[in-house]
Amino acid sequence: MRMRLMLSHLSIWVMIVVVAAAAWWVAQGPVWLWAVALLGIPAQMLNEYGLHRYIFHMAPPKRQWAFNWLYRVHYGHHEFPTCWPLLFAPLSVIVPVLVGNTALLWAILSLFGLPHAFDIAVAIVPLGGAATFLAYEWFHTTAHVTVKKTAIERHVSTLHNQHHFRDFSKWFHVTAGGEVIDRLMGTAISRDELKTQSRVEFIRTLGLRPDDPRLIAAREKYAPRFGITDREVARAGLVAGGAAPAR
Repeated sequence: MRMRLMLSHLSIWVMIVVVAAAAWWVAQGPVWLWAVALLGIPAQMLNEYGLHRYIFHMAPPKRQWAFNWLYRVHYGHHEFPTCWPLLFAPLSVIVPVLVGNTALLWAILSLFGLPHAFDIAVAIVPLGGAATFLAYEWFHTTAHVTVKKTAIERHVSTLHNQHHFRDFSKWFHVTAGGEVIDRLMGTAISRDELKTQSRVEFIRTLGLRPDDPRLIAAREKYAPRFGITDREVARAGLVAGGAAPAR
């Protein structure tokens, strides 16, 4: 089920092609590039955390076009966590980040006169980083579907569900292992701490009142495109409004 969901989204296919092409490129160079590619794992985990916390959870823009973009890339996923088209990162985010990070790393390495600068950049970002991104999509999909899960997948799903349904200011990582970054950055929360606080108000709308005009306009724009029914839109507004006591 998870694999079918992932392969139904264009961005997953694009990233698979990127990883395959990067692996072919690295295979033409020195053998040590494969070891360098491993640096893409922590680099992508930091990238994942930074994008999720500082971009996707930024203060809601006042301009509707900017709010619509943010709704498409993340707010909508929080409102409709089982809407599969909204589950995956869109190409409008993936491609600029991939190209930008590769170009930036290549420029920095070249500035320091490092040999094989482009090869190293390809090994770290389009190979190691993009492969780790695919792992992120796997764990993210796993957290949102009811399937048999490994111990690691259950742990990741538990923390991600806390982010979605208890406190959206905590647990920004998704990929297994990224929990370390949340702990270092102060965005982790223990089960005991959760027991002492109520669920964050307006949890599914990331703190916005469900009748916020920007939310209403964004729902009207994207609901038909992604097959979200009028009933689901109405229910989302009701579920989003109010805090529930901690259990």
